Amino acid sequence: MAEQEIKQLIRIVNTDLNGKKGVMCALNKIKGVGFNFAHAVLQVNNIDPKQKLGLLSQDQIKKIEQTILDPSKSKIPTWLYNRRRDPETGADKHLVTIPLQLSREDDIKKMKKIKSYKGIRHTLGQPVRGQRTRSNFRANKGKAKLGVVKSKAGKSGRV
Repeated sequence: MAEQEIKQLIRIVNTDLNGKKGVMCALNKIKGVGFNFAHAVLQVNNIDPKQKLGLLSQDQIKKIEQTILDPSKSKIPTWLYNRRRDPETGADKHLVTIPLQLSREDDIKKMKKIKSYKGIRHTLGQPVRGQRTRSNFRANKGKAKLGVVKSKAGKSGRV
């Protein structure tokens, strides 16, 4: 049995992927495709997740790409989508690559415009999701990072 040649570079959804990696791992490199969604895509198309991406046929690659771009036709459950109940249309969508980045930027701009709590945090460059700021997030906008200043032994009176 002659061994198939592995294609080095595979292009799926405008993203160059390494053909030497497993299909599951390679699909995770596409912006907007996570572990669970990639697994669902492979399950719908009956592809082994551990198989090398470079060994897939063109037909299989096209099926994967179509499933990623329009998961509703492949009957992937809507709870796996990354944009459920879109604020503009109200539809369930799954966005990848550039549309995902644009929608995220638009959402942040909208939050800043209406001056919601999250929008204000974005504007100030502070953490948005409730993290503490005492020890982390000490960047000083373009300057060196701030650190904890230790007192010298002579000043504090301790030995």
